[in-house]
Amino acid sequence: MAGVRDERVLAAMVELPRALFVPSELAADAYLDTPLRISHRQVTTQPSLVAKMVEALALRGDEKVLEVGTGYGYQTALLAALAREVWSIELWQDMIDAARASLRAVGATNVELLRGDGTCGLPSRAPFDAIVVAAAFPIVPPPLAEQLAEGGRLVQPIGPGGHEDVRLFERNGNELVEKRSITGAHFVRLFGEHGHSLEEAPAEP
Repeated sequence: MAGVRDERVLAAMVELPRALFVPSELAADAYLDTPLRISHRQVTTQPSLVAKMVEALALRGDEKVLEVGTGYGYQTALLAALAREVWSIELWQDMIDAARASLRAVGATNVELLRGDGTCGLPSRAPFDAIVVAAAFPIVPPPLAEQLAEGGRLVQPIGPGGHEDVRLFERNGNELVEKRSITGAHFVRLFGEHGHSLEEAPAEP
């Protein structure tokens, strides 16, 4: 995986069958390094970009991770292989159902999937050692910054949706400090109370 050096990330990706985490009709394309269309006019993130984002979290195995945007669960499964526990929030129930079945198939037992507004985070389970946001907004939603543990890392595509800079942030006292740009990318928009209006979110699969 070009540019990715974390051996734990690379090993976990080798073991993870992406074909289980895409629509069945797209299984033949699962191992191409490209986004794939899923429901609600969303897409899966291409594996190389997932690898770069997860690598930036610097997971070592004992972390509690929050994922905003479960999708079909590929990134969720990768996080589960690298961290102690993963909490993942998704707006759409059909995606949660698909992800849950796939996560069960690969034996990921340290994951909890929830339907809800990911921009609000999950205050009842905070603080989180790492947070990864799989959709774009021009700023980090304040609740996510607040729910990050001291020294914790947060990765998010920063931009309006469609042309982003994926950035790494770190919690330092009461501040969220931008550490570096990870890569340019194209992401779908982040919908929610602290993101783009939920009224604009696609309703139909």
